[in-house]
Amino acid sequence: MSLWLGTTPLILASRSPVRHAILSAAGIPHTVEPADIDERALEACAETGNAGAVAQLLAREKALAVSGRHSQAFVLGADQTLTLGDRRFSKPASGIAARTQLACLRGQTHELHSAIAVARDGAVLFEHDARARLTMRDFSDTFLDAYLAAVGSAARTSVGGYQLEATGVQLFERVEGDHFNILGLPLLPLLAFLRRQGLLSA
Repeated sequence: MSLWLGTTPLILASRSPVRHAILSAAGIPHTVEPADIDERALEACAETGNAGAVAQLLAREKALAVSGRHSQAFVLGADQTLTLGDRRFSKPASGIAARTQLACLRGQTHELHSAIAVARDGAVLFEHDARARLTMRDFSDTFLDAYLAAVGSAARTSVGGYQLEATGVQLFERVEGDHFNILGLPLLPLLAFLRRQGLLSA
């Protein structure tokens, strides 16, 4: 007997390979259809200084954008923001930007805000946001350059310039928060919602 009781797979409105891998490992059948929304324009309209609200807005809009194209389907949107004090960071646009960002985060404690939203037929049925605190160690410039050389373009694919599940773990001295939240997908609240909807065996 399958644990998934839905008649169709979940749709993941994100191109994140990490989110795809998390859902696959959890046994959630899904297809991937990125929303391709204008994230920077939406961020400009969001509440200033509230990184959690920004992440939630982006997750919601991604889910709704894809939901409008698939009748009856459950669509999962997700997003993540990073803050250091009052400063909010986006994915580094270049290798130089990644180095500058990591040098700024070095020796500091920053916060990751991970949000998800599930929509169906153009309506949001579920939203959740979570927060984690991560402290980078005070690594040397030599290490930073070696790290960036080792990870290459991967430094530009995440909001922090690192992947905690990979080589990026070497940047840190302390991590406080749920591992799935840090990876960008609050999985346990999502599974609880799917069970309440009768999509997963209880």
